[in-house]
Amino acid sequence: MTEVHVKRWLAYWLGMIVAALLATSGVAAQISLSSAVGLALQNSTQVKAAAADVQRATAGVAEAKDVYIPNLVTGASPGPPSIGFPLGQPSVFNLQTQSLVYSFAQPDYIRAARAALKSAQLSLKDSRDQVTLDCSLAYVQLDTDTRQLASLDIEKQAAEKLVSIERERLYAGVDSRMDLTKAEITSAQVDIRQLHIEDDAGDQRQKLAHLTGLPPASFITDSKSIPPTPDFTDDDTLTDQSIASNAGIQAAYANAKSKLELSFGDEKQNYRPQFGFGAEYSRFASFNNYDEYYLHFSNNNFGAAVQITIPLFDATHRAKARESAAVAQRAQIEADQAKNQTTEQVESLRHSLKELRAQQNLAQLQNQLAQEQLETVLTELKNGTGSLNAAPVTPKDEQLARIQAQERYQDALNAGLSVIRTQLSLLRSVGAIESWAQSPIK
Repeated sequence: MTEVHVKRWLAYWLGMIVAALLATSGVAAQISLSSAVGLALQNSTQVKAAAADVQRATAGVAEAKDVYIPNLVTGASPGPPSIGFPLGQPSVFNLQTQSLVYSFAQPDYIRAARAALKSAQLSLKDSRDQVTLDCSLAYVQLDTDTRQLASLDIEKQAAEKLVSIERERLYAGVDSRMDLTKAEITSAQVDIRQLHIEDDAGDQRQKLAHLTGLPPASFITDSKSIPPTPDFTDDDTLTDQSIASNAGIQAAYANAKSKLELSFGDEKQNYRPQFGFGAEYSRFASFNNYDEYYLHFSNNNFGAAVQITIPLFDATHRAKARESAAVAQRAQIEADQAKNQTTEQVESLRHSLKELRAQQNLAQLQNQLAQEQLETVLTELKNGTGSLNAAPVTPKDEQLARIQAQERYQDALNAGLSVIRTQLSLLRSVGAIESWAQSPIK
């Protein structure tokens, strides 16, 4: 068992234990990203359907190869004593066997079945990658929502204090009614953002519940379980990596090869001989007076032969060959389209990642500045400004600085989320998303 299989096995059983505990206790518990992904891969209908396609393709390979293995059929056709000349063969029982000896088309059909199996296996890998991406994006989004809600709680407290301060200042004649209205608008805006983030968090929990089979309310994310994402901004080999490693592209080309081999086989059904083998043993009944009409009647009868079939003209097979050739051509075109779409997407994501990185850096700097300004306000509020000409810092300034700091922190979270979403999409494109999700956290 490889290291990847061991990780998958451990993640599966860990997820099953978590699911069992949650199902029995009915309480929320923290779940890691790798456990969530492991459960999603086990419960996803998309993955199960792709696995069923692999089983069907495996059976297709066996079916294409087993035509060379003789089958064995037994039966009986006993009847009452005949009147006059006996009709048919009233065998007590018979054994029949037949098989294909050689066909010019069958090797192509076997190669087509093997290519179809490879395509199904790659499609399964592609489905696993997509489910891993969906689960990871929902998990990261929920983790970001959770941190934003915590920040909004702090901002809401500051906004309510600001409203209270503005109301006192209004009564004292220091500020106008407009200043109080502005503070109330700030508090209302925080409420709206909280409702929006809570709705989004509920959507992500529901999505994770559908993927993993766990109850929606049970999800508590663990930020430390999210592995660091690679920086693709300066990687110029991503396009080549996507062509070489993307399971969807490889599955499309394997499917095109299967269709091409199938068309070769259908073409060889015309004008080429086919060799088959057959044998039969029958035990004839003695009560149908065969011995009265046949001079050398025998109860035991056996025959074997090699059958040679030469198709001189078969319009149906010729039309089938043209149809298969057209299907193969279309499959090749679709594979080329899949490759072009994926490479274009990779280039677009890689270029947008540079801009998102710059926006993230700006958001982090603005967040840092807001935190420093808050610290300055708190220091001046405690110790004074140190300047006789400077206006004194008030509690109103403190609350405004706290609100500003939380807003800049939320902006930094959103910017980071945009970056990681793009990075995960790139990991999906190069076929490395599942290994990333299951990678150990240092």
